[in-house]
Amino acid sequence: MVVFRGGWFVGLVLLVFGVVPAVGGVGIDVSQRGVVRVYTVAQEPDYLVPWAPGRTGEGWGSGFIIAGHRILTNAHVVANARFITIEKEGDARRYEAKVLFAAHDCDLAMLAVLDETFFEGTNALTLGPVPALDSTVTVLGYPIGGDRLSVTRGVVSRIDYRVYAHSGVDAHLVVQIDAAINPGNSGGPVIQDGAVVGMAFQGFSGMVAQNVGYIIPTPVVERFLNDVADGRYDRYVDLGIQFFPLINATHRRALGLAPGDYGVVVGEVLRAGAAYGHLETGDVLLTIDDHPIFSDGRVAMDNDRLLLNEVVERKFKGDTVRLTILRGGREMVVTYPLTTPWPYLMQARQYDVRPRFVLFGGVLFQPLSQGFFNALSDKSVLLRYYYSQFLMEELYMDHPEVVVISRVLPDPTTSYLEPFVNGIVSRVNDRPVRILDDLAEAFARPAEFYVVELLGDHPPLVFEAAAVRDAQPRIRRQYGVTRDAYLRDSMVPSEWMEEMKNEK
Repeated sequence: MVVFRGGWFVGLVLLVFGVVPAVGGVGIDVSQRGVVRVYTVAQEPDYLVPWAPGRTGEGWGSGFIIAGHRILTNAHVVANARFITIEKEGDARRYEAKVLFAAHDCDLAMLAVLDETFFEGTNALTLGPVPALDSTVTVLGYPIGGDRLSVTRGVVSRIDYRVYAHSGVDAHLVVQIDAAINPGNSGGPVIQDGAVVGMAFQGFSGMVAQNVGYIIPTPVVERFLNDVADGRYDRYVDLGIQFFPLINATHRRALGLAPGDYGVVVGEVLRAGAAYGHLETGDVLLTIDDHPIFSDGRVAMDNDRLLLNEVVERKFKGDTVRLTILRGGREMVVTYPLTTPWPYLMQARQYDVRPRFVLFGGVLFQPLSQGFFNALSDKSVLLRYYYSQFLMEELYMDHPEVVVISRVLPDPTTSYLEPFVNGIVSRVNDRPVRILDDLAEAFARPAEFYVVELLGDHPPLVFEAAAVRDAQPRIRRQYGVTRDAYLRDSMVPSEWMEEMKNEK
């Protein structure tokens, strides 16, 4: 489920921690022989100096073994990892590992250990059902405060939807427990009746709430395993709409609904979402895949009332959804294939990618993203608008990538250009710039002058081609710039890129 706004997980913290090397132990039971300790060295990109490799740091997390000599952990434990080792209880050695798949939208990752002898004496854990409310669970892992395996117990206190702090915008099913979960527990299994019923991954800081921790339940884990079974991860799909409850009796009568506890109204249909062309604003959703929809947006599933999004959460790219709707007083059935509404990635934290950029004549151009936006100390009103409203105002239709002048490197050729920082590029030599690749192509075309037009009331920038050719090597040498551009790792899907090329 995509949350079409970011930042409402105040106080949520991820449970990974940096500590000293572990020491082995003995006397552990069957479940504990499937728990591992994950050590990583990660490299964080620098969005202010995008050509630089970024700073490195190390940390610890937990994980567990499943069938096929695979290890599951949280994506945030191994995000941006450059080196990973795995340890098991009772063995002081570290075994090198690699990431097979990382799903940053649901904070899950699968690892492989390079030395198969690691699995000698270990047990593969099996997945169980979602634990019931008021039932007891056991949390295993390697939290702060020691090098040995930690075991804590708690009670399931809530089953709900919540934003996953790793991406900051994706919301999925979570199970809330009151067991002690601390930094380092990330990726560790939560056990009930000998089976894994979840994975520890985030909690509230002590200043916000006490004894509140969250685990990723098995439906989310199983969906991840099914998704990667074909050798790649395709991300979550979404209905592509916003909907609102229909509890108000007057509103229900105005829509032609009888009294009762059923139906929600469509508030917005995203043009980049799967529902565009199939649903309309004002449609009333009555059922989803034959599940009656209650007026609060929930459906009866798994002996519980869950948000209707859970029906879609268990589907995959290309699967269809079947909705019974009420439109203009007439009941009808709508079926459409599901996709991922990619523009929401503007506000999502990105991992395992490098910052995109173009450096031309000492002026640095970058596409707007969560990492870039948060790295800026000063942000113009226009830049804030394009960042916050990129999805809801459908700004992506004209600018799938918002290309920004992020920095001006001091040089004789860049005198007086500092006021243009934060400007959003509109055109270069009368050619529209919709993505960063357009800008790179425009600068690659032979010309005597390059006129860069910006959105708003800014005057254009004018580059003299000969002066740029002379200045570029000097600027690269002075500022340690290793390359003029990096154009990979775009958040814009290839089909949108191809469509834009066809429009030219």
